[in-house]
Amino acid sequence: MPLTRLAFLLTLAFGTGACGGPEASDSDSEGAPETSECGPTVGKVAKVIDGDTIVLESGEKIRYLLVDTPEITNGKRECFGVEARDFNAEYVLGQDIELTYDVECADAYGRLLAYVDVPDGEINSLLIARGYACVLDIPPNGEDRAGEFMAMQRAAQDQKAGLWGMCGDVCGP
Repeated sequence: MPLTRLAFLLTLAFGTGACGGPEASDSDSEGAPETSECGPTVGKVAKVIDGDTIVLESGEKIRYLLVDTPEITNGKRECFGVEARDFNAEYVLGQDIELTYDVECADAYGRLLAYVDVPDGEINSLLIARGYACVLDIPPNGEDRAGEFMAMQRAAQDQKAGLWGMCGDVCGP
């Protein structure tokens, strides 16, 4: 088992969620996917759970950084949640993606925390800019991009894009 994979499994097992950095390592001679200390840096999306969570073909659950979409799981049906999931699926389902991690690798639920690049752009930014999501800023992750995401959210609010035209202020205080 490669050391980076072992470190990833230990991180999940012990719940530290800490990540030494986003640097990727090269594929090994057996053709294993590229990884960072947090997890894979590339993958193919097998399933879309909701507007901000996906599952890779390799089994990892990915939660988008700086993004919170309305809930549609565990019996919830929040305003614009289905639309957020469908928008997410349109861009990522079946696509080869690139993942970029921040300071903390995983959340309390064992999901990897990442920015996700698809052929049409970064899905995290697209969800905010088009009004399918609210900014969810949980430091230390996102410290260098929170202002950028808040500006995109304000613009979506001003334009009444997506959920802002249908659901009101769903992001809370």
